[in-house]
Amino acid sequence: MTRDGELSFRDSVDLMFNRAVRLMDLSPGLEQKIRVCNSTYTVRFGVRLRGKIETFTGYRSVHSEHMEPVKGGIRYALSVNQNEVEALAALMTYKCALVETPFGGSKGGLCIDPRMWEEHELELITRRFAYELIKRDLINPAQNVPAPDMGTGEREMAWIADQYKRMNTTDINGNACVTGKPIYAGGIQGRVEATGRGVQYALQEFFRHPEDKARAGLTGSLEGKRVIVQGLGNVGYHAAKFLSEEDGCIVTAIIERDGALQSDGGLNVEDVRQWMAKQGTIRGYPSAAFVEDGTHLLEAECDILIPAAMEGVIHKDNAANIKAPLIIEAANGPVTFGADEILRTKGVVIIPDMYANAGGVTVSYFEWVKNLSHIRFGRMQRRAEEARSRLLVEELERLSADQDLGWTLAPGFKEKFLTGSDELTLVRSGLEDTMRIAYQAMRKVWHERDDVDDLRTAAYIVSISRVAQAYMSKAL
Repeated sequence: MTRDGELSFRDSVDLMFNRAVRLMDLSPGLEQKIRVCNSTYTVRFGVRLRGKIETFTGYRSVHSEHMEPVKGGIRYALSVNQNEVEALAALMTYKCALVETPFGGSKGGLCIDPRMWEEHELELITRRFAYELIKRDLINPAQNVPAPDMGTGEREMAWIADQYKRMNTTDINGNACVTGKPIYAGGIQGRVEATGRGVQYALQEFFRHPEDKARAGLTGSLEGKRVIVQGLGNVGYHAAKFLSEEDGCIVTAIIERDGALQSDGGLNVEDVRQWMAKQGTIRGYPSAAFVEDGTHLLEAECDILIPAAMEGVIHKDNAANIKAPLIIEAANGPVTFGADEILRTKGVVIIPDMYANAGGVTVSYFEWVKNLSHIRFGRMQRRAEEARSRLLVEELERLSADQDLGWTLAPGFKEKFLTGSDELTLVRSGLEDTMRIAYQAMRKVWHERDDVDDLRTAAYIVSISRVAQAYMSKAL
């Protein structure tokens, strides 16, 4: 229990799984096989730092190997523990199945506060942790492929990839051992923005369906919708930025660990981000009201609530006060099982985490494929696309001139039409297609089955069905 009567994150995941399988026709043995975590490796290693040996505890959990390699991020946080890592690994299994990336589920974590260590110290710690996992094939392009998570990023992934290649000097596919790397180290355009971009695409797809909007009591498009974002890290920042700058949403509040900013007229997300980067805090930001206890703004009036930081921020103690008709879970497990029951009773529509934040693993899949193919996306076809487009435009312009039609292209159209698809364009296209197809699979169950009244249960049913089919095709 995490609060009075509140379940742990792992228990919440298990109960949500149970709620879905009760509505499915699975044998008890297959149900148990899908439920359990296959293995968890715990390592305690020492690193000589600041004149003494510091001991760190890390985990790598493999939930399901119905497909390999398994996939899942590595987080650095003092809250990391075995139960949390196993719950996150389970979510990765269901997430990968839902968006049809060919991975099983895994997760890793190191019990550490990365802010307490200098960069060179973090590199020593990361490389030693990676060494302990690599020598047991818990980091391997064909078996287990980590990615960034809370407290880690491109820098840590580059260190891990380099450590793998030092230990496996003849593995030509060594770069594929981890995703989320910097571009110069084998990464892919669009990976940093991927999870936030996926949140945007998820909301765009939701708003394409009048029946779904009606369930949440919403109408129209994303234009003008009031949004509250909890957590302005990588995911929350990109989601809020894209929704406000490209879809016309109004971000009325941003909640951070040291308070919150509120403005009914809307916050400039990029400006707030720049202030945080310079000041290390949202305190003192001049263009909005500062609220000391930011968590209360989770309960403020808005159209869309985006919890994008930690798990369990919406729980039994505050769920009844949530006023947002639509919640999209940009973080992993931000709504506890108890809170989910309350919100469903109230009629709040929740776009679940296993779908909403799947942009990261989707683009990680693209990066993994890029590393295995050893060529960037767009390199072979971009100029050919431009040449074909130019031929078409020139022929139309010639016909117009020959017939004295006075026909001209709209301003800016020619430049856009004549630009071939680069890697970023292709990544965004692939991500949007993935998010749209996955949502349609969920909503089909949501609307066609009388015993399914929420998107989370629908997502679990789709995911578990796909995992079950994979297991049934194997000689277990």
